[in-house]
Amino acid sequence: MKLAVVGGGSTYTPELIDGFARLRDELPVTEIALVDPDPSRLELVSGMSRRMLAHAGHPARVLATSSVAEGVAGAQVVLFQLRVGGQAARNVDETLPLRCGCVGQETTGAGGLAKALRTVPVVLELAETVRREAPDAWIIDFTNPVGIVTRALLDAGHRAIGLCNVAIGFQRHFAEGLGVDPARLTLGHVGLNHLSWERAVYLDGRDVLPEIIERGGEEIAAALGLRLELIRRLGAVPSYYLRYFYAHDAVVSEQRAKPSRAAEVAEMERRLLEMYGDPSVVTKPELLAQRGGAFYSESAVALIASLLGDRGDTQVVNVRNRGTLPFLDDDAVIEVPAAITAAGAAPLPMPPVEPLYAGLIAHVSAYETLALEAARQGGADRVRDALLAHPLIGQDEIAEELTGLLLEANRAHLPWTVD
Repeated sequence: MKLAVVGGGSTYTPELIDGFARLRDELPVTEIALVDPDPSRLELVSGMSRRMLAHAGHPARVLATSSVAEGVAGAQVVLFQLRVGGQAARNVDETLPLRCGCVGQETTGAGGLAKALRTVPVVLELAETVRREAPDAWIIDFTNPVGIVTRALLDAGHRAIGLCNVAIGFQRHFAEGLGVDPARLTLGHVGLNHLSWERAVYLDGRDVLPEIIERGGEEIAAALGLRLELIRRLGAVPSYYLRYFYAHDAVVSEQRAKPSRAAEVAEMERRLLEMYGDPSVVTKPELLAQRGGAFYSESAVALIASLLGDRGDTQVVNVRNRGTLPFLDDDAVIEVPAAITAAGAAPLPMPPVEPLYAGLIAHVSAYETLALEAARQGGADRVRDALLAHPLIGQDEIAEELTGLLLEANRAHLPWTVD
C-alpha cells in the first residue's frame, strides 16, 4: 500500500507518521512518499519520519521527492496538506484584515478568501498530476480552506474527500470527560468546514450532550472563548471557529493587541525543524501538539482504512450536500457524518437544522461559492463580491478596501493578473 503526502515537508508530517506507526494493524502501509518543493525541509522531515518508523519497528519505506509525478505514481491515497506562501502569507492573512476592523484568520473571513485565491489553482494543478499518475487514487484534502478546496476538486471530477480534525477533537475531548472509549461516541455534527456545531453526542446511542453541558459547560465555554450562557441557550457546542462570529469585535481587539498566530507558529516550526534534524530524536516531539492538528493522524488513518477496506462506518468528513441540508444547493460541500465505503462518502440523513444555524450556514455557503469562482477565474470584481457576501465583512466600503489590499499582498501567488 502506497500513500503519498503532498506537502510532506510540513512540520505536521511526523504527526501522520506517528499515526501510521501506532495504527499499523488498521492501515498496513508499505510505502510513504513525501512530496515537497523545499529540499531542506524535505530532508529534515523525511529523516525524522524514517527514524520514527524504524524506532516503532515499522517496515514502511519513505520516499522523499520534489517530483509530484514520482511521489504520487501508483499511490492508493494522496493526502494534500500544503500551504501556498508559507507562514509569511499566513501572517498577512491574519494581520491585514485587522486594518479594516475585520477578523484576521487564515481560514475564515478575508484571510480565508486570500488563502483560497492562492491555494485552489495550485491544488487543481496537483490533482491533474494525480489523475494522470494514479487515476484510481483517493485525494484526501487537509488543505485549508477545506470546504472550498474540496469543492474545487469535486467540481473538477476528482475522487476527493475533505478532512478536518475539529470533529475528532470534540469526540476525544468528550470521551475523556465521560471516561469512556471514544469509539462509543458519535457526534451530531452539522455545518460547513470551520462553521459547525455539535447538536448531539451519542454514547451507545443515547444523547448525553445535555449532561455534558450541565457538568462541563464552564470548561467548554472557557475553551471556546464564549459565554456559558450562550452554550446553555444553544444547547449545542459550536466549534471554536464560531467565536469569530459570536464574539467578532472582542476577537478583533484581542488580535490587535498581540502577535499573530502565524508568528507563533513560525517560531514553533523553527524549533521543530531543529528537533527533526537531531538524529537522537526518534519519536514525535511534545511541541508538535502546540502546532495544531491534534488527532489529524487518527482521522486520516480511519478515513483511509475505511475507503480502502470498504468498512461502511461513520465518520465526519467534507462531502457534497446532495439534499442532506435542503436549504443548500446539492453541489455545496458540507461537513457532516457520512458512511465511508470503497465508493466514497455518503452523508447520513440529518435532522432538520434550526434557523439559528441554517441561516449562517446558508450565508457562508453562498460566500464559498463566490470565493471559488474568484479563485478559479480571477478578477477584482469576483473577489469584491465574495468579500461583500461574507457575514464577517459585508460592507461595501470595507469590501472595496480589502479587495485592493488582498490582491496587492497576494500578487506573487496569483495565476491571473491583478490589474
